[in-house]
Amino acid sequence: MPEVMFAIYHKDGNVRGIVAVVKSLASAISIGTGASVGREGPIIQIGASFGSTIARAFRVVRWQKITLLSAGAGAGIAATFNTPLGGVLFAVEMLLPEVSNRTFLPVVVATATATYAGRIAFGLDPAFIVPLARQEMLTPADPLQLLAYAGLGILAGCASWAFIRTLAWCEDLFPKLPGNDYVQNIIGMLFIGVLAYALFLTTGQLHTAGVGYATIQDILNATPYTMALLAVLFIAKIIATSVSLGAGASGGVFSPSLFIGATLGGLVGTACNYMFPGHGFTAVEFALVGMGALVGGATGASMTAIVMIFEMTRDYNVIVPLVLAVAIAVGIRRALIQDNIYTIKLRHRGRAIPTNRHTNMYLVRPVHEVMARNFIILPVDTPVQDALEALHARNGAHIIVSEEGRIAGVVRVGTFPIRRTGWQGRRCAIFCRATSSSRPKTTSSIR
Repeated sequence: MPEVMFAIYHKDGNVRGIVAVVKSLASAISIGTGASVGREGPIIQIGASFGSTIARAFRVVRWQKITLLSAGAGAGIAATFNTPLGGVLFAVEMLLPEVSNRTFLPVVVATATATYAGRIAFGLDPAFIVPLARQEMLTPADPLQLLAYAGLGILAGCASWAFIRTLAWCEDLFPKLPGNDYVQNIIGMLFIGVLAYALFLTTGQLHTAGVGYATIQDILNATPYTMALLAVLFIAKIIATSVSLGAGASGGVFSPSLFIGATLGGLVGTACNYMFPGHGFTAVEFALVGMGALVGGATGASMTAIVMIFEMTRDYNVIVPLVLAVAIAVGIRRALIQDNIYTIKLRHRGRAIPTNRHTNMYLVRPVHEVMARNFIILPVDTPVQDALEALHARNGAHIIVSEEGRIAGVVRVGTFPIRRTGWQGRRCAIFCRATSSSRPKTTSSIR
């Protein structure tokens, strides 16, 4: 994902076609051999490579190239997770610098087409089967549950911060280790193997190896995981994913975020059910909300997180607490650290991208509302004393200096405070700074 964002803002939307081939092979090897990474990161880059390659083949302009790149990435997400709306929102929130009809429509067409093709190949089932989702909701959520969901949002925001910091630390640590990239990868994967084997000996499953969907599905199936095990898996997945990506494994962070959120939510739900047994707390619903809150907090894509969790589980019963927890998680994470899990890597490279990547309409104002009108135009050889008198007569604050009919410079007056009172003393102080003189020279020009 950071590579795609880098291509949009620093490489004019150019992603080489060979990336799709190499990334497919590298990611298959990484995930297949147990690296604790997700499969959505590679499909984003693969889809972006398709879109960029097609755009270059037709020699389209830069904004069209970026639109096709974003459409390819969103289509990859939609087909992989069977989430057409989530794919569209992902492209809009994370990739498109501009959202309008000319950029939105191609993304919608691409994601709808990819979802249809994916359903032909993989079927219509959602990514996760949630038996509890089939039960009809008869009453609104208990107020105590809403408070617990809000608390889960706070914890998810803190967990997102911890995940981002741990990943950034590992990505800085491994290049400093002895040996080349291959030796560093061997060290990292050895650690991942030892961690997975230790969990296998103690729990009977390789929880942190690979994508981790089996563990998430167990939690959603209401498998009775203890609070101690959920806490261990929560911490272990953060470490395993950070080490895997820091050591150079090819993969994404979306699926690990789902895993981390499910274990955190399951832990909170189990603890609340233990403390308040008569209020209908279930680990399954809290795991669902935790998944969305962690994804939203880590990536900053709040709407994508909400819609994708609904599409991946088809459980509409948790939509209200899901919106609440995601909003709180994103706010807490932004208060702790401005960068999300994607942009922090680019910032460490010295190639940061804009924090707010879409136009804020509350900041858009007509030019006539912000342009200064209290200016005068004077020739470059105007004496300072004459300039001061002209400013005083016209109550101006700016001088546009002209030379041979062209703008030679601009002098802004009244910027620096001084102790003397009166308009002339204040403006003289400004001109003294401009001419590097301790006292104004009335014979000098404003040049």
